[in-house]
Amino acid sequence: NNNEFKDEKRKTLDEKNKTTAMYVAITIIMVLGASYAAVPLYRVFCRVTGFGGTVREADEFDIVRKRDLNRTVYPFKVTFTASTANKIPWSFKPTQSTIECVPGEPVLCFYRATNNTDTPIIGVATYNITPMKAGSYFTKIQCFCFDEQRINAHETIDMPVLFVIEPEILDDKSMKGVSDITLSYTFFKSND
Repeated sequence: NNNEFKDEKRKTLDEKNKTTAMYVAITIIMVLGASYAAVPLYRVFCRVTGFGGTVREADEFDIVRKRDLNRTVYPFKVTFTASTANKIPWSFKPTQSTIECVPGEPVLCFYRATNNTDTPIIGVATYNITPMKAGSYFTKIQCFCFDEQRINAHETIDMPVLFVIEPEILDDKSMKGVSDITLSYTFFKSND
């Protein structure tokens, strides 16, 4: 009778342990899945909302803009910066340090990267806009960011960036007094 009680208690304990192990395994799988999906989902969120200085992307057919002639238009100075991370042995810089542009007009600029090694290297660039509140008005039409760039040994490439500052920036009271915007790119060595 006592053995039956112990056997039944052991079975109940074994069932509880299996249930707990199953919940722990499911939780671990969910956490790993969420962490794997977090970066792409955050990038999509930032692109859609302009959060964190991330620029919005334009459709190819959205390039031509019309200026409102009743709106007071003033130029913005866009400063371009470049850096490398993860000890990527590249020289990376904008081909020009600044440009003045008028909201609503497309702007084309270039960044130049040189692989300073004897072997090909693949890198991926990320970007940011400062001040952060300007990010929602900075629409990227063409960009090399988030795409792998393979640069052969001692090769130099120029990478285009086509963007427009949305005219609505002129109507935003929180942007009053802001006339300087910085577009920053950082290249990371790809894990591939």
